[in-house]
Formats: sequence, structure tokens, C-alpha cells
Amino acid sequence: MQAPSIPAGLAYAPRTQPMTDNPSAEEQTLTVPADLAGQRLDRALAVLMPEYSRSRLQQWIEQGRVTVEGQLCKPREPVVAGQQIRVSLEPQQIVETKAQKLPLVVIYEDEALLVINKPPGLVVHPGAGNPDGTLLNALLHHAPELAQVPRAGIVHRIDKDTSGLLVVARTLTSHTALVNALASRDITREYEAVVWGVLTAGGKVDQPIGRDERDRKRMRVKSAAREAVTHYRVIERYRAHTHIQLLLETGRTHQIRVHMQYIRHPLVGDPVYGRRLGMPAGATAELRETLQNFRRQALHARRLVLPHPVSGEPMEWQAPAPPDMQALIAALRNDNEQTKHD
Repeated sequence: MQAPSIPAGLAYAPRTQPMTDNPSAEEQTLTVPADLAGQRLDRALAVLMPEYSRSRLQQWIEQGRVTVEGQLCKPREPVVAGQQIRVSLEPQQIVETKAQKLPLVVIYEDEALLVINKPPGLVVHPGAGNPDGTLLNALLHHAPELAQVPRAGIVHRIDKDTSGLLVVARTLTSHTALVNALASRDITREYEAVVWGVLTAGGKVDQPIGRDERDRKRMRVKSAAREAVTHYRVIERYRAHTHIQLLLETGRTHQIRVHMQYIRHPLVGDPVYGRRLGMPAGATAELRETLQNFRRQALHARRLVLPHPVSGEPMEWQAPAPPDMQALIAALRNDNEQTKHD
């Protein structure tokens, strides 16, 4: 994972004194080994302190939490063998959200990580309108040590009304390893969805995604935004819908929903990026009722593959779609079969 560079035009403002205004912070002293001589300070620290992400270490350097031989340095300055680096660590009480005993479907856990199968309707992080009752609250009750890990160990999120698999890091070291694996695209996230329209073949959507200036709650495809790449293939076709599999190269907010809207095949039930409810001509009563009552995006994170953060061994989990989505697919399939015989 490459360290983020200081944006152009942003001056580095060195401190005259190290930051010592937090008496609860711990200090750690490190000696630069010969094989790191000449490396940038932030890169050397990333090797010496692998439990922390490079972006966090760089931030500490810029905040004055790091000194080299008692002097403040810039992240890009080279280090010399034998130099003493002192790091003032931030207090590790990261999460202050209260723990709550809530239903939690844990499909795998060990000392390094948890894998959760999130039901539709469950918010991942507390926020405006959802101060509690979230996945994060449930995780803190299940594993209190997650209060010491950023975002309670949640490495990636899925939308409230999307169901499926999420990985949670149980330690700071595991969190850093999984965040780096996600950034280097070593984590496979496979989804399934039901979309409007009949797709004749699979494909790839490679379009940048950014915030919609007219509605800050929405995202949209726009130039000069962050790279976003989604691959999709057809699982099954129906008269006016398609069941598809999707793989993410990147993980932008609402990425699948925005990309499928962009190619004019929005997700069934999507309240933000979807289309007005319409019925295929001659739709069965079962299909009409199912479509009318399907009030969320038909999207499920069904497969997750990643290198274990400690052993590096590849691990894989799968979770079937929840009952409402299975019922939608069954209704579409039955409608197909019935109209063939009419």
C-alpha cells in the first residue's frame, strides 16, 4: 500500500516542539536497522511498526508525534542506520459507541477476524438517524476488544438494505493487514443482484464515481472522480429482468447500484437509483405481488475470499441470498415458465 503524498499546494508546517499534550499517549523508541538506511521516514516506520497503516504513521509524523534523534522530520526525509526514532502513540480507545446485545450471524471467527452475514435492514455504522442498533453496536457486545480497533474492526461496509458477507478484524495488526489487502485488490467480493431489463451478456463497467453535487446523499458517474470498476455476468434471464453475478475491483459508495443504473439496468427495488415500478405484460399474480412488496435493492454479498491476516492462507466463505431475494427469483422463474405455456 503506497503512502499518500502531501497534496500539491499544501505546505508542511513543522512544529518547534513534539506533540506532548496527551499524557495518556504511550511512547515507543525504535532504532533504524542497516537495511532501512536511506528509506523515507514513513516507509521505514511502516516496516518497523507493521501493526499500523502507513497513512496513520504519516499522519503522526505530520502531527509531530514522531522525532528522529529528538528532531521533527518530514515524512519523506531519509533515515540513517542507528538513528533513534521516538513515536508518541495515540491512545487506543478508538470506539466509544455503546455495546448492544443484538442478533448477529457469525459464520466464522478466530483470534484474528470475524466474518458476518448481515441481514437486510441492518445499518453498519451509527450515524444521523441511526445512533444505535447497528452492526457496530452488536460487534462491541460480541467482542468487546473491538473497541480498541478503528471502526470496531469493520474493514469494508455494505449498505443498510444490502445483505451478505462482511469481514471484521479483531486486532490492530489484522485490521492493517486486511485494509492493505483490500487496497491491493487481494480481497474478492462477489455479489448477486436482480436488475431490470434483459442483459444479453456479461461485461465490465469502468466509470469513475463521485458525490452528486445536487443531492449529497447520492453518488453518480462523473469525470475527475475516483476510479470504480465493476464486472458482471448473467446467471439467469427472465422476461423483463436478469439475475446477475458481480465482482468488485474497487469499493466506492453505492458502486454496484450506480454502475447498474448507468448502463440502464438498475437494481430491482432500489429506492435511490431504481426506476418506477413496472410490470411485464401478462405477469403472474405471484410476480406482481412480489415486485410490489420488494422494498429494498435486490443485492446480496454472497462470496468473500481473502488472505488470512496472520497466516496469509487463502480463505473463502459463501452465504445464500436471504428469503425475500430467493422468493423474488422464484417468482421471476415461475413467471417465465408459466408464460411459455400460455
